[in-house]
Amino acid sequence: MAELRLQTTGAGVVASSEFTLDGLEEAIKGKGTAWLDILKPDDEVKEWLQNIGIDELAIEDIYGHASDTVQRFHGHRFIVVRARDADNRLDTEPVAIILRGDMMITVRGTRIPALDVLGRRLKTADDDEVAIGVDFLLYELLDSIADDWTPILSEYSNKLDDLEYQVFDPSKSYEGLLEGLHDLKRLLREASKSIESLQAACLRLLKPGERLINESSLAFFTDLQQLSNTLVKRCSAYSAGATSTRDTYLSHVSMNLALSNAKLTEVMTTLTIIGAIMLPLTLIAGIFGMNTKLPAQLDELGGFWTIMAGMSLFSIMMLSWFYRKKWI
Repeated sequence: MAELRLQTTGAGVVASSEFTLDGLEEAIKGKGTAWLDILKPDDEVKEWLQNIGIDELAIEDIYGHASDTVQRFHGHRFIVVRARDADNRLDTEPVAIILRGDMMITVRGTRIPALDVLGRRLKTADDDEVAIGVDFLLYELLDSIADDWTPILSEYSNKLDDLEYQVFDPSKSYEGLLEGLHDLKRLLREASKSIESLQAACLRLLKPGERLINESSLAFFTDLQQLSNTLVKRCSAYSAGATSTRDTYLSHVSMNLALSNAKLTEVMTTLTIIGAIMLPLTLIAGIFGMNTKLPAQLDELGGFWTIMAGMSLFSIMMLSWFYRKKWI
């Protein structure tokens, strides 16, 4: 069953027991601009939207896979933006917004923290701002979504600073750096979906010649556009910083691996040279150490020194050859 919340600028929050969808027009009459928030819409809500003349394309977006959009239909405007989900900061969910007469309708499938902020803002809004009408409610909603990301991006910035320090800290080896950088990029990518949808919505609402807001709210939406541009730039800068830090970390890992391989190669080269020298000497010692009479009278006392001299000469020749080949 859908959860309904009704708030007006004249009477504040209206208890859900005091109105129904079919009697909504009567419930808000004479109470100023109204905001109806619908959580988890069902078939009853769908039928009501059809009865009040909401375009079928808008209803299809609400109950299907809603894409970011800003459209004008006959008698109402339809906007879809993405906002942070209350359950998980990694997720962003679409919020469908319908502006019809003096009423703003929001439809969503999950809890959105920015909408709770909107309810508090409307309670403290100035009379001059409320007099602007439903466009002011739309501005407050979009501005609440933008403000919701400001402290989150500051957290991401601090996290990036910590990861950069750990990457460049030579005194200690930190675990999970690469995973942390990947997680940060994923968080920034998800934040971009919401922030960029706000930026696109502001550009469409303020499009010269096809402006979808009234002149009295122009200054508010211009300020909101500047805020969304700033958030987009921050998100892009942090994402680029995370990418650069990750590349630096991978470069350090590759450099350390190359140094380790160079040391291993040096050790293996030394062992190979020793083995290459000892192998023929072992062969000579094995041949002349056999339990048989040696030829050329090498079994006499002087034969020992002759063999040793030959082995030394052979070793010197091999070392000389290795040196000429620049192996040592």
